[in-house]
Amino acid sequence: MSFYREIENNIRLIIKDLDFAQDHPKTLFDGLSVERVKNIKHGDLATNIAMIMSGKIKKPAKEIAKKISKSLEKIKGVDSVSIAGPGFINIKMKDDFWFKELVQILKKGEEYAKSKIGKRKKVNIEFVSANPTGPMHIGHARGAIIGDVLASMFENADYDVTREFYVNDAGSQINDLTHSVYYRYLESLGSKPKKFPNGFYPGKYLIKLAEMIEKKYGNQLKDVDKKVWFPKIKNFSIEYILDLIKVDLSNLGITFDQFISEQSLLEKETVEKTMKMLKKKDLIYVGKLANPKGGSDEKWEQRSQLLFKSTRFGDDMDRTLKKQNGSWTYFASDISYHLDKYDRGFNKMINIWGVDHGGYVKRIKAAVKALTDGKGDLDILLCQLVKLKEGNNPLKMSKREGNFVGLDEVLKKVGKDVLRFIMLTRKNDVPLDFDFKKVTEKTKDNPVFYVQYAHARCNSVFRMAKEMLPSVDLSKEELIKAKHNLLKNDIEISLIKLLAEWPNILEKSRKMLEPHRCVFFLNDLASLFHSFWSMGKDNEKLRFIIPGNIELTRARMSLVYGVMTIISSALKIFGVKPVKEMH
Repeated sequence: MSFYREIENNIRLIIKDLDFAQDHPKTLFDGLSVERVKNIKHGDLATNIAMIMSGKIKKPAKEIAKKISKSLEKIKGVDSVSIAGPGFINIKMKDDFWFKELVQILKKGEEYAKSKIGKRKKVNIEFVSANPTGPMHIGHARGAIIGDVLASMFENADYDVTREFYVNDAGSQINDLTHSVYYRYLESLGSKPKKFPNGFYPGKYLIKLAEMIEKKYGNQLKDVDKKVWFPKIKNFSIEYILDLIKVDLSNLGITFDQFISEQSLLEKETVEKTMKMLKKKDLIYVGKLANPKGGSDEKWEQRSQLLFKSTRFGDDMDRTLKKQNGSWTYFASDISYHLDKYDRGFNKMINIWGVDHGGYVKRIKAAVKALTDGKGDLDILLCQLVKLKEGNNPLKMSKREGNFVGLDEVLKKVGKDVLRFIMLTRKNDVPLDFDFKKVTEKTKDNPVFYVQYAHARCNSVFRMAKEMLPSVDLSKEELIKAKHNLLKNDIEISLIKLLAEWPNILEKSRKMLEPHRCVFFLNDLASLFHSFWSMGKDNEKLRFIIPGNIELTRARMSLVYGVMTIISSALKIFGVKPVKEMH
């Protein structure tokens, strides 16, 4: 448990003992936060508890703050408590408290930020879910990495996480793919059809696929009825392309626990079962929709159709469940899929989608709320586009896969670790510029280099210490016993405080589904560490290794060990290998 949570729990206990809080046990703590104070002059931590209580119990925030402060001052490790602004409570911790926290970091190592808060609750994280119509491109990578890292964050908090890929292997796109492959198959046999349907896939990867089909079937599928060749070509193509996708994912460091087929749900009549449930709940009807544009459109034709009452659950309009030809819409399949998730025990569901699915969010959330009677918790993250460039110029790379840059090409150019880290440097709903020039530079402007350099520099300091002080034991056990009260410099204390914030940062990132917060934290940590290192160049007294003062050296080396540990544990959650040397 992070000390932030311990402070928060102490606040809850204090408030429960207050007379004026007795009548508000359920909602009193909603919105409670304990945060690091940005301005160190105000202390170390700040809580908003007095202000959120004020409106609920109809008492002035400062009056509440005064009563809470008196009890907070009695908590072990607290140095002083003050009230600021409209009712913020600022808390300053004793230096000895921070030294003990550093010892905890040293003792627990990479387990320092782990928690049991999840209690093995099941979480389903669905991401990528690309149509099996071609290899992965750079546009898929951002959602793939965010989804995988979020899964690791939940696992770190003891949740039972399933990484899931929804295979859209039914519908018009798969039909177009099948026709495209058949076209390439006929090409490989030396002939072409007279006419090819619009919307075919031109990617050259289909040529190899067609050649493999020819190798398996020869010309058996050339002059036969479509009912014969279509299912064979379709199934072979989906399996082949899924294998390509799995290879790309593996190269990205991602393994899925579950692949769910849309076609299999249709075959199991899952959609029909879902519709029966909605009908039983009186949530479907036959009706007509108004012009979606809200104006006159000559091409718009009102027709009677099967509709879901999604407006009851926060959507802008009711949604179509059946197409004109009588087949189910994608929406019908998707809500059935989410019911299937819920039936498999996933009350908590997270979907990572592309930004082009923005208009789809309200309706699927409405459906989940309806089908689970509000018990299903669905979060949807939309990933903005990734723009590839070299400096100020758009990226000029081979586009052998058609009209997109293949993920494999990007991985060959920068490697898995760089790609994973950079994709986490911005919030998911903000466009991301992936500058190949910047991410390969060895400067502080390159975030992955800056953080990795800090980890490598920590390792370098330890190697140097062993060379300069070969007889001095700098093992973790000895560093735990070091005289940490010798760390009296402001930057030393600041570094400990920042290290101790890691569990809180990780927890908040998980709760808010914002892994970029961890990247910002790592950048701050690297910056402070590099600053400390640089100070030693100008001032011998501030160096990590002081041959004439072994006790101080041990104390400072425990700091270096702490920085190295926290960076390493964070990078591993990112799926990035910490480097020990920079070349």
